[in-house]
Amino acid sequence: MNNLIMSAPSLDIDWNGIDSVFLDMDGTLLDLHFDNHFWLEHVPRRYGEARGLSIEEAKAELLPRYRDIEGTLNWYCVDHWSRELGLDILLLKQEIEHLIAVHPHALDFLEWLASLGKRRVLVTNAHQKTLALKLERTRLGGHFERVLTSHDLGAAKESADFWHRLRAIEAFDPERSLFVDDNLDVLRAARDYGLRWTIAILEPDSQQAPRRSADDFAAILNFSELLPEAR
Repeated sequence: MNNLIMSAPSLDIDWNGIDSVFLDMDGTLLDLHFDNHFWLEHVPRRYGEARGLSIEEAKAELLPRYRDIEGTLNWYCVDHWSRELGLDILLLKQEIEHLIAVHPHALDFLEWLASLGKRRVLVTNAHQKTLALKLERTRLGGHFERVLTSHDLGAAKESADFWHRLRAIEAFDPERSLFVDDNLDVLRAARDYGLRWTIAILEPDSQQAPRRSADDFAAILNFSELLPEAR
């Protein structure tokens, strides 16, 4: 395996012992470059234009506001930021939707899971409006038996409440479930809840250098490492 993750746990997965595969969207199946560019460049530019600020001044104002609620439902909420910033956040996302892209081998992996008869569930923190935009752009929705957002459940994936509420509507055995995400806090919450198999994505944003580690999580650069020919 790539030497970036030599210290990570082995990817010796018992696929016969897995019934359900839960997959994150942004940074896992989709390139996080869209989201990073949107929040760190596009929104500050449009916010600055609306208020007569330079992009540097806009960033200085916005970035602390992002950090204050990071990891909460409001951080992921299109409606919250539209109200807070006086901008049509969904419209701004549509302005750069050409940047929305599927990660390499993600579709191959989803199709392979289908061939094994695994239940594929998309679990995302993305707001429903963002989710709809991305599913329309990528046609990913047809590759899942179920698509759920934390906004449907009233708890972000970083919270233990998310997993309790998910299990109430999506029957799964944590011991026979695999979860892939790029957010280590989310992965910790899943592991603490009892999911046996958790895998981190090391390269969520194709325009940034891969992470050098994923703490003590098994990790991959892309989904080719989970396909049969990689083993």
